[in-house]
Amino acid sequence: MSIDRRTFMAAGAGLAAAAVAPSAQAAAPKLGQQTAGAYRYKVGDYEITAIHDGINRLKLTEGFVRNAKLPEVQDALKQAYMSPEELPITFTVLVVNTGSKLILFDTGLGGLGGPTNGLMIPNMKAAGIDPAAIDAVVISHFHGDHINGVRPKEGIEGFSKAEILVPAKEWDFWMDDAKMAQAPEGLKGNFQNVRRVFGPIAKDVKRYDWDKEVAPGITAIGAPGHTPGHTIFSVASGSDRLMILSDVTNHPALFVRNPDWSAVFDQDAEMARATRHKVLDMVAAERMHVAGFHFPFPANGYIAKDGKGYELIPAPWTTVL
Repeated sequence: MSIDRRTFMAAGAGLAAAAVAPSAQAAAPKLGQQTAGAYRYKVGDYEITAIHDGINRLKLTEGFVRNAKLPEVQDALKQAYMSPEELPITFTVLVVNTGSKLILFDTGLGGLGGPTNGLMIPNMKAAGIDPAAIDAVVISHFHGDHINGVRPKEGIEGFSKAEILVPAKEWDFWMDDAKMAQAPEGLKGNFQNVRRVFGPIAKDVKRYDWDKEVAPGITAIGAPGHTPGHTIFSVASGSDRLMILSDVTNHPALFVRNPDWSAVFDQDAEMARATRHKVLDMVAAERMHVAGFHFPFPANGYIAKDGKGYELIPAPWTTVL
């Protein structure tokens, strides 16, 4: 028998009829929720745990991509088998276990971004990591989805025992009162949130410079444009290496495939585009393992050149470390 659309649809109708047979009516109730979002992999001797903080579904409108029309953006999503009406923006933080230290990279939204996120702490606990055991929190930049977990609510510090490390260039910009006074209205809220998060602990926050190690084998690399002090990280152990891309790109279906596109979140669009090309060129040429904060969970893989853009190739899932 040849397989064509008619026979395929007929077979599907038969399966649908079987699905409503009386024997199927006693099926177990649906659970209606996802299992814990955590995934581990190795970089040399270092153990990496990706922790899912949740997802926001962004209704797409003209202007989300500054330099592409909405129909172009929707077409790119269709090509990726995604809804053209909304963009699922996921948030994934990383815990790096060096053997002697537990280091958390970024802290998620702290539950302040709606009911579908703020899952970092429960997912961390489900992964067997005690938040109180985190030795250091390393921040890539000062957008709320990366810093709110430091202070999810007034009077509550998310990681009170951990050393907090932030980019010096990012601190100098967002903590500058003159820059806050001159900022456009769209940025003032972020200035205020930075002060909410870091103000009460300012004297204890350690500022790091680019091209310096924030921990053994982990180097901070300047990647400005998304914000003035936006930082990525090279994690090296033995002969293995992971590049933590932070927000060099948002969702890869749009901004890895179309690196010239600029999301509304990029503070300096031209600089962000230049940084994106430079970083994606490098990790593709070196076939480097990468992790992206807004990549679909578990948010790690490889970047390959694909015409004028690039492609994210997810790393194979493994149950063995």
